[in-house]
Amino acid sequence: MFFVYALWSEVYDKIYVGMTTNPDKRLQAHNTGKSTYTKKFRPWKRFYLEEVVTKVEALKKEKYYKSGWGRKKLKSELENWQSGRMRQS
Repeated sequence: MFFVYALWSEVYDKIYVGMTTNPDKRLQAHNTGKSTYTKKFRPWKRFYLEEVVTKVEALKKEKYYKSGWGRKKLKSELENWQSGRMRQS
């Protein structure tokens, strides 16, 4: 199994998209500075996670979410996630 994920940096209002086989371990790597690009935008919160069967499919999904249409969808997902968090507080 592979996972495509999206992270959000609340401090910098940035979205990062990636893929992995272990989403929890990968989030920890982003938040401990082990990823060169993401370490300067810490802390990260995962707001989107999608499971796919093959690596090829994961790469295609990752590429889509990095495109204009994919970014638009992720921004919508982020807004839904944020509104859910506000309701729980």
